[in-house]
Amino acid sequence: MFSMTGYGKGEYRQGGVELTVEIKTVNNRFLDIAVKAPRLFTGLEENIRALVRSEISRGHADVFVNLTDKRDKPKSLFVDTALAKAYFDAAVQLKALLPSAADDVTLTSVLRYGDVLRQEEAQGADEELLAALTFALNAALDKLNAMRAAEGAKLLADLSARMDKAEELVEGIAARAPLVAETYRARLAERVQKALEGADVDEGRLLTEVAVFADKSNIDEELTRLRSHIAQFRSILREPVAGRKLDFLVQEFNRETNTVCSKSNDLTVTSLGLALKNEIEKIREQVQNLE
Repeated sequence: MFSMTGYGKGEYRQGGVELTVEIKTVNNRFLDIAVKAPRLFTGLEENIRALVRSEISRGHADVFVNLTDKRDKPKSLFVDTALAKAYFDAAVQLKALLPSAADDVTLTSVLRYGDVLRQEEAQGADEELLAALTFALNAALDKLNAMRAAEGAKLLADLSARMDKAEELVEGIAARAPLVAETYRARLAERVQKALEGADVDEGRLLTEVAVFADKSNIDEELTRLRSHIAQFRSILREPVAGRKLDFLVQEFNRETNTVCSKSNDLTVTSLGLALKNEIEKIREQVQNLE
């Protein structure tokens, strides 16, 4: 079981190549991967995403790639002609606006303007850089998953304990449920006798009223489904990727608990039901952290 939150860093330092990959992941309903890398690796961003997808199925991942290449490699100069012309046109406009200003715009001065002249690698990422990227990215993913697994183990322990508490509350409701109709019968008989000033109560009519009440407040089906959900929850907890399934199951827990509370005409059952809802909400919050 993995948490969606984690961090991993991988490094490659050899032969003048210093390449670092950092991966940060946070909760997200779906898988979303953002890559920030030197322009040299622009064509490889989809390869990076594919490798991350092979290890992560849900969450938002930020991948940062930093490169320092100290190798002796042929370089070329790139001239941004559109930018150079824009600088020159701006200078001409200023000259017209300020005719008395000295005109010192030359070809050499234009080349000095920011980003007009850039030094670039003659080729894209070579095989050594590709190998360095793959090595560092895999190392970062390994460390990321180690952290996510450690956090996942803590979440597993917490969810297991909370499910034990939820089961205890369900069994408390189940123990109380058969007494609800009898308690209602006793209260109803007492009120009727009081209203009739001690006269005999029609036992048949009283039993009919109690039977109708018992049918309306019966929660046997809900209890059966809640017990089934508890068993399913514990089974899913053993799966490596469980977030989506548990998220759905928690919704079903809520649905059944709401029904129990709405059918209840008993303070004890209502109190236990509300405590169960509170526990389910805590479980839901933790499930949001699971992959």
